[in-house]
Formats: sequence, C-alpha cells, structure tokens
Amino acid sequence: MPRYVKEFAALAVAGLLGVLVSSAVERRQATAQDNAPAARVVPPSREVAQYSFSPIVRRAAPAVVNVYVQRRVQTFSSPFANDPFFRQFFGDAFGQPSERIQSSLGSGVIVSPEGIVVTNTHVIRGRGETEIRIALADKREFDAKVLTQDDKTDIAILKIESNDQRFPTLELEDSDTLEVGDMVLAIGNPFGVGQTVTSGIVSALARSEIGNSDSQVFVQTDAAINPGNSGGALVDMSGKLVGINTMIFSQSGGSQGIGFAIPSNLVRLYVQGAAEGRKVERPWLGARLETVTRDTAEALGLDRVAGAVVARVSNSGPAAGAGLTAGDVVVNIDGFEVADARGVQYRLTTRGIGSTVKIGVIRKGQPVTVDLTLVGAPKPGRDDVRNLAGQHPLDGARVSNIGPAVADELGIDETDGVVVVSVRRSSTAARLGFLPGDVIAEIGGTKVASVRDLEGLLGTRQRMWLVAVRRGDKVFNLQVPG
Repeated sequence: MPRYVKEFAALAVAGLLGVLVSSAVERRQATAQDNAPAARVVPPSREVAQYSFSPIVRRAAPAVVNVYVQRRVQTFSSPFANDPFFRQFFGDAFGQPSERIQSSLGSGVIVSPEGIVVTNTHVIRGRGETEIRIALADKREFDAKVLTQDDKTDIAILKIESNDQRFPTLELEDSDTLEVGDMVLAIGNPFGVGQTVTSGIVSALARSEIGNSDSQVFVQTDAAINPGNSGGALVDMSGKLVGINTMIFSQSGGSQGIGFAIPSNLVRLYVQGAAEGRKVERPWLGARLETVTRDTAEALGLDRVAGAVVARVSNSGPAAGAGLTAGDVVVNIDGFEVADARGVQYRLTTRGIGSTVKIGVIRKGQPVTVDLTLVGAPKPGRDDVRNLAGQHPLDGARVSNIGPAVADELGIDETDGVVVVSVRRSSTAARLGFLPGDVIAEIGGTKVASVRDLEGLLGTRQRMWLVAVRRGDKVFNLQVPG
C-alpha cells in the first residue's frame, strides 16, 4: 500500500475518534446542565413578589359575619337523671326545673343587600327562647330573626333587623362549575378568635353518606375548618360563594384537612324561598331508591359500583308516570352522574318543583332516558292529622297518617301507620320522650293502622298503657301507668 494512503487512513481514524470524544463531552455537559438545580433569580416585578389572595379576601370578607346565639334553657335535675332506662324515654327533661343561659357561636354569610344571612341550622337550633345577634366584620352588631330553617339540609336563613340599611354581600356561584383541584378560601370565626381566612383546594365533589339526611351532598375541601367556622363561606378565586362550611371529619376536634361545605346551588333554593316567603319543597319521586352496592352491581351486570336502584315504585307517583320500573338503575340526572341515592335526591331538589329533568337509567343492561316532571308530594288531608289530648301517654302529640309528604318531611318510609309529627313542650308526650318521626306501631298489643284507630284505642281507660314505638330500625315498648 502506498505510503500516502496509509497516512490518509491514519488521519481519518484520528478525526473520527476526535468527533466521538467531542460528542461524548458535549453529552456529559448537557446532562450536567439538566441535573443542575434551577437557578434562583430575583422576581421580575413587585407584583410577582407580592402574589396574594388579599384582593379576593377584601371583596369577600365584609359579607362574612359572626352569629351569636343565646338561649334561655329549662333544665331538670333528678336522682334518676343518669339511669339509662329513664333517659331513654325522658331525655334531659326529667326532674326539677331550673333555668340557665346557653350560648353558642358560629358564622354566616350575607347574600343580599337587605341583610339576608345564610348559616347552618345547627348554629341556631336549640330549645328555649332564642336571641340571635349578628356581628359584621366592621364591628357593627344587629339583632336577627329566623326566616326559615331546615334540619335535613342544615341550612338556616336569617334576616338582619336594621331599619333598611344596606349590607355587603357575596354572590352565589354555580357550584356545578367546581372541579377537583380548584383553589378555594374558607372564611369564618373559628374558636371565637375573630374572622379567619384559610386556603386549600376542592378535594372531592358530591360527597354523600356523611350527613344524616338523604338530601345532603357536600363539597369536600382541605382548607382548614374548625369549630366556629360552621355557617361560614367557601369562596372560589373569583370571590364568589361556592359553599357554606358545615362540618369536619376529625378525631381530635380540630381540622385535619377534611372539611365539608353545602353546595351553593342548594343554598340558592333556600335563599330564594325565604325571599319569596315560601318553604322549599323537595320533589316527590314516588319511588324508593337504594344505593348500588358491589353485590347489586354484580347481580345486575353493571360495570361500575355507582348509581341508585329503583327498589319500589308507587302506582300513582311521578316515577310510575315517567315510566320508571323496579330494577332500573339511575346513573345520571340531566347529564350529571349520580353516585348513589342521595345524589339523585340532591339533583332533583336543586332542579326545583315544576322543572322537567332527563333521568338516565340502565334497564336490563341497556341505557334508557326518561323525562320526569318534578312535583311536590300530596299534602295530608284534614282527617289525616290530629292533635291528641287526654289522660293517655300521647297527650300533647300531633300525629298524622303516613303519606308521601309526611314521610318525606320526617325521613321515614312511606308505609301504612301513624307517625308523631310534633310534640308540645311540657306535655305528657314530651315528658315521656316522644319525638317527631316516632311511628306508633301498637297500643295494648293492637296494631295502629290509622289516626282513627289510634283515637279509638286512646279513648279507653287503661290501668297500664302499653305502647310500641318504632324509631328508625328499633322498636321500643313503653309501659305507663293509667
């Protein structure tokens, strides 16, 4: 091989090695740059350095108030006060009467310039004469009266008594626009320390199986909520009200990052009802719904454990008229997915009486849509309700035949029988511990099927009254001397 060819080949190999070495060095340098910590730089502007929620708080905080409640409470003392048997029937109202002042503190939100305030029912609820005081963020204080309150939803609407003064307000947002991960602020008066703001995100939506009512569905947040925050505001980044803070999940009594708020769409219904001087009615479905379980999903061949099974349909109810049948699985209302029976009731309630909704169901494995017009439950007639008085254990109780409206109001199954609607204070029925929702099953071993039956049985003198009372899933047998 000629000498010049050998020299050329050697130069070519050397050049190739140089290129490979150079590329390797560049790759190592690039890798080192990628792994290097990000450079710390001075914020480019004062505005960026002062990023803050304060503009939102300035708009929202003036409309969040403190709610002070004082009650004159009649208490009783007795040597049997700690006896479980006596407390089962008599509760705390057993013994010698005395009076004391009971105070409580919560929060509220002004939602109209005229002084309409939203808070929780549990903030203002209690026995005895009640005085409510509203304290604004600017330290002004006013008396307030209750316009409406609902134990099922834990919503109470108050009116500030102010001689036509105007007040700062929070606008209600459409809570259906919330998404998990959205930032929110909780504003209230925790532990009575004064107005406090905490921040967090929406942790979950449509949380149910938490409250005591079949219509309660909550927005979950990790914004700190503590005792005293009840009735306070949950606001979004536009400064609008998306929920009323109502409860926490806690093993210590303080915030552990799991708080719940009533969605603003449900709050709006009660605000509108109070402004129009009417009570909010929940739509009557005329069907019994049960939440889908794993066993139910497997038996029906569902691909998800979600929805509500139609267990029973009343022949004359709206559900039957719309074509719903037993075995249908409700999976959405107007396109919004429902996870359980409470989700169905919540969606129907927020749509309101008079609306027509599209209910998506799975029927024998196939998707079906039915149209349902929402109506209120039929009211009990004059002969269905009685105020009882006389020498018997139910003196002072108001009772009713169990119909759709009464069953819905008291949260009991729509069956035959008689239920206690209310109890007059200091009456025999009150002292014996009867409560609204108690079903009078039997008197003296005889089944009670109607108010007329009950009146007939109570009209006879007895040496010993034997009363069977169904409360929830339990039956109590009460014996009272005649």
